Parts: sequence; C-alpha cells; structure tokens
Amino acid sequence: MPDIAVPRGVNPFYLPMRPVRGRLIRLGPLAQALLSRHDYPPSVAALAGQALALVAALATALKFTGSFSLQVKGDGAVRMLLADCTDGGALRGYASIDHDKLAALLAESPEPSAKQLLGDGYVAFTVDQGPDMERHQGVVAIQGETLEDMALHYFDASEQTACFIRLACDRIATGWRASALVMERIAGAGGVDPELDMQAQDESWGTALVLAATVKDSELLDDATSAETLLWHLFGTEGVAADRPRKLNYGCRCSRARLSEVLATFGASDLDHMQQDGAITMTCEFCNMEFRFDRSEVIQSPSS
Repeated sequence: MPDIAVPRGVNPFYLPMRPVRGRLIRLGPLAQALLSRHDYPPSVAALAGQALALVAALATALKFTGSFSLQVKGDGAVRMLLADCTDGGALRGYASIDHDKLAALLAESPEPSAKQLLGDGYVAFTVDQGPDMERHQGVVAIQGETLEDMALHYFDASEQTACFIRLACDRIATGWRASALVMERIAGAGGVDPELDMQAQDESWGTALVLAATVKDSELLDDATSAETLLWHLFGTEGVAADRPRKLNYGCRCSRARLSEVLATFGASDLDHMQQDGAITMTCEFCNMEFRFDRSEVIQSPSS
C-alpha cells in the first residue's frame, strides 16, 4: 500500500473581518497514488479526482472525529462514484464503470461531462461520527452538468450556508493532480467586522465570489505555486489570512483481518462456491489490492 502523505494538502484561509472562510485543497502526488490504482479512462479519472478533492475540503471542516463521504449513483457509464475522507485527512475513493456504456459514450463524446458519465440518479453526502453516533445523510437528485453543480445543488436544497465550489483534476507532466477551492459564507457573529451591516456583508461575499471565480485550473494544479501564493494572488486585495495547513494521506482502510471477518460471516457452501483452486481471492474496491485466503484457513462463524 502506498505510504504517502501531503503535509500541506489542506490550506484553510479567511478574509479578516469579512464573512468568508474557505479551504484550498491540493492533493499533489497523492492524486497520482490514488487514481493510478485503477485503470480508469482519463474522463473517469478526472471525475474521481474531483470527488476526492471535494470530500477532502468538506471532511477537514468537521469539528469532531469522523468522516465525510460522497456517493453518486446513476444509470450512466459511471454507475457509482464514491469518495470519503476522515477529519484527519485519510482519503480514498473509487468509480464503478459499465464498460459497454462508457465505450458507447466515448464514441459519441470523447470528453463527456460529469452528467453524461453519471446519468440520472442521486447524490448523497454522509457525515459519520463513529459507531456510537447516528450517521447524518442528505440525498438529492443529480442536477447540473458538473460535479461542482451537483454539490452546490445539494447545499442549496439542504439550506446550508451559501458557498462556492471550484474543482479541478487533470494529468500533467508529473502525473495526476486534483484540487478544490471551497468557500463558505459565515454568520455575521464571529470574526466579522461589527460595523458591517447586512448589505455590506452581502457586498463583501459578492466580491469574494468574483475573485474566486477568476482562478484557473492550471493555477490550482500547479505544484510550483505555493498555496499561500495562490491565495494571495486571488484575495490579496481583501487581506487574505491563512490558518495552519493540514495533511492529507492515502487512506484506504482495508486489511486482511477485516476481510477475514467478512468471510467468516458466510456459510460453508458459500465459501466453497467462492473458492477457486483451493483459494478465495477478495479485491478491495478502493485500492484494488487483492487478498488471497486458502479455503482451508477460512472457517465460517457458528451463527452462519
């Protein structure tokens, strides 16, 4: 398993005395490590990379120990898009593909949109605070042409705080790179100039939106430009300030022990059916790693 971490993958920032906070996510070489585990066509890899950057931005805003996941399920060539990230920055994801549908789609449209890849279906965001807490999930229909549009539709439908989302993923000279720029409008209580009335706060948020919209994909994905430099380039006129950066790391949580526990839930006849040449092989959908178990070593639980 790749042992890779990006120390400055999450770059929180704010505009002092303005109702604006955000995070600049840059996966760096972590994007290459995650996406290269699967033989995705470029359009699917780009969509998966955007999903990874998005959940990294949302999970690292959590105020508790847990994880944030995105699941998009549709009737298109990409049947399932899944990404999740813990509050500590452990990141993983995968895309399930209908290869026949994808081949037909690419023949018609070599660079399909997210909507074309996913088709009709739903978008679900899930916050998991651990086994002792109830999971919170919100679901909306797929709407919009891009993953950005779909995420913004979710936040609009759930009446969350106004936000801005920009996602980028592409394969450059150094490999796959993925990035996200996410901003939220915060309530007028904490950290906002008390002399700013609502109209002034609206104008300040509007200015931040205009400035954020000028960012280019090439800037988001450029390893040579530091996060601080890019944030100053975008928001320097507003006096942007950065909080402490946080790391992102390769976060597949599969293990031989966990899969062995899964196998133990099956009955003997099912295990016999799974085995081939005396062995059972299981593949993790996230990291695409195969685990081989000798059938003689796998014993079903008494309750099976």
